[in-house]
Amino acid sequence: MQLSPDILPRDDIPAGLAGDLDKVWGRLSTSLEQADNLAEMRGVESPSDVYQALESHRREQLARVLAISRFAGDTLVRHPEWLASLDSSAELDRALPFDAMRQLLDEALDSAEDEAAMHAALRRFRRARMLGIVWRDLTRPEGIDAWHTGAAMSRLAEICLEGALGWLERFLEARWGRPALRDGSEQRLVVLGMGKLGAGELNLSSDIDLIFAYPEKGETEGGRKSLDHAEYFTRLGQKLIGALDAVTSDGFVFRVDMRLRPLGDGGPLVGSFASLASYYQDQGREWERYAMLKARPVAGDIDAGYELLSSIRPFVYRKYLDFGAIESLRELKAMINREVKRKGMESNIKLGPGGIREVEFVVQAFQLIRGGRDTELQVTSLKTAMQRLPELGLLPRSVVDELLPDYAFLRDLEHVIQALEDRQTQALPDDDSDRQRVAFAMGMDDWPGLIACLAEVRQRVRQHFDAVISDPEDDVEDEADTSGGLEAWRQLWRGEPDTDEAHELLLQAGFEAPETALKRISGLAGSRQVQSMQRIGFERLDALMPMLLDAVAESTMPDIALERVLPLIESVLRRTAYLALLRENPDALGHLMRLCSASPWIAEQIARYPVLLDELLTPETLYTPADKERLADELRQTLARIPEEDEEAQLESLRVFKHAQVLHVAASDIAGTRHLMKVSDYLTYIAEVVLDAVVAMAWKTLTRKHGYPLGQDGEPQGEVPEFLVVGYGKLGGIELGYGSDLDLVFLHDAAGQGETNGGRPIDNGVFFTRLGQRVIHLLSAVTPAGSLYEVDMRLRPSGNSGLLVSSLTAFADYQRDQAWTWEHQALVRARVVAGHERLADRFEEIRHEILGRERDRDALRTEVVEMRLKMREHLGSKGQGSKGQGSNSQDDTFDLKHDPGGMVDIEFLCQYAVLALAHEAPSLMRFSDNMRILETLEEAEYLPGDEAEALRQAYLAARAANHSSSLTREAARGDNEQFRSHREVVINAWQKWMEPENG
Repeated sequence: MQLSPDILPRDDIPAGLAGDLDKVWGRLSTSLEQADNLAEMRGVESPSDVYQALESHRREQLARVLAISRFAGDTLVRHPEWLASLDSSAELDRALPFDAMRQLLDEALDSAEDEAAMHAALRRFRRARMLGIVWRDLTRPEGIDAWHTGAAMSRLAEICLEGALGWLERFLEARWGRPALRDGSEQRLVVLGMGKLGAGELNLSSDIDLIFAYPEKGETEGGRKSLDHAEYFTRLGQKLIGALDAVTSDGFVFRVDMRLRPLGDGGPLVGSFASLASYYQDQGREWERYAMLKARPVAGDIDAGYELLSSIRPFVYRKYLDFGAIESLRELKAMINREVKRKGMESNIKLGPGGIREVEFVVQAFQLIRGGRDTELQVTSLKTAMQRLPELGLLPRSVVDELLPDYAFLRDLEHVIQALEDRQTQALPDDDSDRQRVAFAMGMDDWPGLIACLAEVRQRVRQHFDAVISDPEDDVEDEADTSGGLEAWRQLWRGEPDTDEAHELLLQAGFEAPETALKRISGLAGSRQVQSMQRIGFERLDALMPMLLDAVAESTMPDIALERVLPLIESVLRRTAYLALLRENPDALGHLMRLCSASPWIAEQIARYPVLLDELLTPETLYTPADKERLADELRQTLARIPEEDEEAQLESLRVFKHAQVLHVAASDIAGTRHLMKVSDYLTYIAEVVLDAVVAMAWKTLTRKHGYPLGQDGEPQGEVPEFLVVGYGKLGGIELGYGSDLDLVFLHDAAGQGETNGGRPIDNGVFFTRLGQRVIHLLSAVTPAGSLYEVDMRLRPSGNSGLLVSSLTAFADYQRDQAWTWEHQALVRARVVAGHERLADRFEEIRHEILGRERDRDALRTEVVEMRLKMREHLGSKGQGSKGQGSNSQDDTFDLKHDPGGMVDIEFLCQYAVLALAHEAPSLMRFSDNMRILETLEEAEYLPGDEAEALRQAYLAARAANHSSSLTREAARGDNEQFRSHREVVINAWQKWMEPENG
């Protein structure tokens, strides 16, 4: 049956492609005639009838596909009957389900009796699926886009790999047997897909990058000849490559590239898990980290493949922020640029400027730098990783909203170019006819229109690429002052100028003591630590130091900034990723100088915990501490990234979190963006959030081992422990400072008799003692990231001689019958900071009962004053009497806390007032902090308004000076003259309330 050319609608086909369409249609018609003759002989439906019966939209699609893709035309000419099967299975509109595709291939391979037949079956299967993929890519049914095409190609490759591997294993079993693990279970080859195959985003005519591995060494069993596992898997791998890569009369399946394996073409084709893990740990290079980002098991033993990748994950994703990765990507891109220029490939849409590779570099730079910390980025899909960047605050949403569609445009164009002839290329065509095909496929009126659109896309991509990958030194050099810029500082660092020239440069840069500054710089440069650095580390230091010295010179106090920042540099000479971090982020250098100049405490903290340098990268959070809700949410997300059973890693993350959040508070304090009260609030929030997490960790550890303790009702407690952490002192009073320890008391409400319900039961009391011990250990244990908090438990019932954890009932009995007055004073500043809500309510009831007792005021006053005098005698300055502000041996300064008129006087006044008056004014028991107790005394008319305000201002002034002394590493002392009026207010109030007979 001769088909009329009119079957194909031509209204949408460009005139320049009509002639080519007629030619391919003529070839297809001839092929259909031959197929019809065969069909007639077999008594089956004529293929021509199928084409004749096509619906109008399918005919329009056929015309479009034939006009664009010579591969599709050639395939239909060779196999005209395939159109019917693809149409009937709906494969022209959507990909077959994975299992259906596997079944199709398995059926085809089942009849293959030798390798030649297996090769033929694979190639026919691949070509039929490719026809469907190309058809969908060029006609774009609903839901089909560049990402769909990449996913469909990846699934096709995986199915072909698994099908060929399974057939070869069965076929070769009689000859060589099968390998097994030590426990006797089956051992299979692990096939890792790399590059776009690993990402699930393979292009239309891509080769596939693979790495072969096997779990354990040994020998095969059950065959005519036993082979060492290495030899068996090598031979199997060679045959697998041939099954896919060899070109036969049926073509090929996929070109296979094995060069990403360890040592490339010079290394063994297949490696054991142990050898691969050892290689990446000891010899792995930076570009291999980049390659392994995409690694994914695609055939063979998938579970074992994921185990292998898990073992080498630390090589790929570093725990710290690894800005050294940008250097490697920059070098790799420079190498590609040289190759592109040498071969005249500027128009290559993958490797050229603003091409596919630059988008990939942008995303993979963030994965390499932050993937160890932000585990959400540990994904192989570029699209998924890119979509997560805004959520993590790493790229603005607007940038991703440009990059994603631009990348899809480039991938669409790549697919179209490759669909022309099923040829691996990213070069724009030179032939006018092919250019028209490509423009038509891309929905453009003509080639110039496509090129104009492509130019805009590439310009945007290059702009975003430069923003991430470009060398920061270029920007700093542009902004350098007239003192010589970075080159002058580079020469100084390298010791090139003579002494006089160096002093002159430092003087012009604002150094007041150039001799000292030069000695410090040359001392570092000539130090043994620097001289013994490995090459890459020294190169990073050498690149950073000119920028660092320039930033020091720009600071308000260069001498102090240099003195404080050099110890930090010395501390990270063996952790050179931090050198790269500072070099790659000039703004972070500026923040570092600002903070170090203002606070030696901050400088010491960063030098001790260099991981805090990460916080300098986000100034919007650096100077804006999080409130408690946001802190809890951030910590929850941080810990959720770490396996629950890995307590060590969770604890390390907790410490980093705590140090980072305290740095935020200190930075905002220095910047003057936070009121003193807010500083203490935020430091207290951090402690409370950390305590919540630590209690939860300790509870889970113990309940996993021993089960749950019995409650008062005889039933096992649940996920929320019936346990309280009560904060005393500064924590209880919401007045934490930098470096404050935590005064804690632990309480529980378990049954007095009973034991836990787990496999290793212990008494309730023992359980809660161990819980308390575990909490203290988690808080105070020292690791490379420091400790969380120092813990003081001396305020618990009976002090150091008492139980570490008391029942709530025993605590109440002790407070009623045995506690000293000073312990009731401490209870004024006590509040629940973590634990069970119902127990917290009961604690508050007990606290109110004790504080609300009516007391003999004279006796109370005597005990409070005696305690205050003891403290002053032991902790105050010598020469400071109970009433005076006289001179002393410390340059007319006084102890802000302990001397007369200091903070402790105000605290004791408040405690006395609560204990003496709470039975008359219960509102005094509502708060545990001194500021609000003073406010309540004013509201209850026990203090005149002006006196209450004066006491509040005196307290705030002393606390502010105390905070400042922590940041500046100075003694917590105030100037007598500056604080004279404040101290007079406090001393007068003390005499009025606590020494009325002397007033």
